[in-house]
Amino acid sequence: MPIPVNHSKPVRQSAKESAYNQIQQWIIDGTLQPGEKLNDSELAQALGISRTPVRESLQLLETEGFVQMFPGKATQVTEVEKESMKELLPPLAALQALAAELAVDNLTTDVLDLLETTNDRFAKAIHSENYYAALKIDEEFHQIIVDIANNPYIQRIIAHLQAHVRRLFFHNSIVLTEKSIEEHAKIIELIKNSNKEALSPIMKENWLRTIDEIESSQ
Repeated sequence: MPIPVNHSKPVRQSAKESAYNQIQQWIIDGTLQPGEKLNDSELAQALGISRTPVRESLQLLETEGFVQMFPGKATQVTEVEKESMKELLPPLAALQALAAELAVDNLTTDVLDLLETTNDRFAKAIHSENYYAALKIDEEFHQIIVDIANNPYIQRIIAHLQAHVRRLFFHNSIVLTEKSIEEHAKIIELIKNSNKEALSPIMKENWLRTIDEIESSQ
């Protein structure tokens, strides 16, 4: 029979990639708690793979700051430090602002519609007080902008920083508010109008406001 050519191809992952993604997710969502010791044999059994890709994924997670390895002793999940938000969010905010500026030149009506419908979903999550869903949708919103900026270097660095933000937000029960909905709407408007000068500061504010809110709550 003729083989179709215009079809979506499944994304194949190596055992190492699969282990890395799953262990990182368990660390982010608290399945693996801060300070918890990790056993590569137990992880390999849970994931249905050999110990080698698990060890390789743990080595990568150590370079990214999610685990700490003590050769010959133990591997454990790193602690979550709220203070690290002050170090993490400013560079992320700067990169997100740059991505937004680059995205202006690649905007299409489909992308604009997607941003608007995503912000509508975001608003519904906040209004229904489903704050966990709101965090995930907020990340979707910003990822759309990062994707259409079409800069692989920015994409890779943001993906790395975003994983740490996800973990910090989850463990510190960060709650996004009505203000974020308004800022998203303004970001969409400025991208639509190609107003890069005004776009950059509001994108940074959308990220950096979390630092002020955490400090004021202490």
